[in-house]
Amino acid sequence: MKKTPEIEKNASTEEQIKEAARRVFTRKGYAATRTRDIAEESGFNLALINYYFRSKEKLFDIIIVEQLQLFIHSLMGIVNDPATTLPEKIDLLISHYIDMLVQNPGIPIFILNEINADPEKLIEKLGVSNTIRGELVIARQWKEMAAAKKITVNPIHVMMNTISLTIFPFVGSPLIRNRTGMTLEQFNEMMQERKKLIPKWINAMIMTS
Repeated sequence: MKKTPEIEKNASTEEQIKEAARRVFTRKGYAATRTRDIAEESGFNLALINYYFRSKEKLFDIIIVEQLQLFIHSLMGIVNDPATTLPEKIDLLISHYIDMLVQNPGIPIFILNEINADPEKLIEKLGVSNTIRGELVIARQWKEMAAAKKITVNPIHVMMNTISLTIFPFVGSPLIRNRTGMTLEQFNEMMQERKKLIPKWINAMIMTS
């Protein structure tokens, strides 16, 4: 008796397709990727990929949400680590952000689209509301440093500047590379340089406020 499609589904095939799609999205970007490219990369035919994921858009969303969930989990480990100082946390957070974005350059556009469409739904997808419980170690360290050094800048400014300096170059990457003639490899090398530069700029802003 022939198996039904539901029975024929298996996790191994699904993961192989997702892993192939991750490689293609990272290499070509979302817009330039075709479902056929993912089929060629994975070794599975188009019909099977559509059976599992229905569309390129759905597959992209699943991959990005999974990556963001893993990223948020790793960030919580950084911000709640009592063994590292606040400046050390800033270094680690920026480094993690850049590493993640180099591997997943489609994430910023995905987040912007989701925020514009339905920010509450994005929070629900990522499970952020269930991740943060009580005061974070990084918040307590900020209060202690602000009191000791008489820092008056609102920490939200620090957060927004850190995120902006880290993420915007990836959002503007196609334009930046087009106007400067940089290759993707040169752009990524510059992002590695920013791992050292951004913490210096953020700490200078904090200490001169």
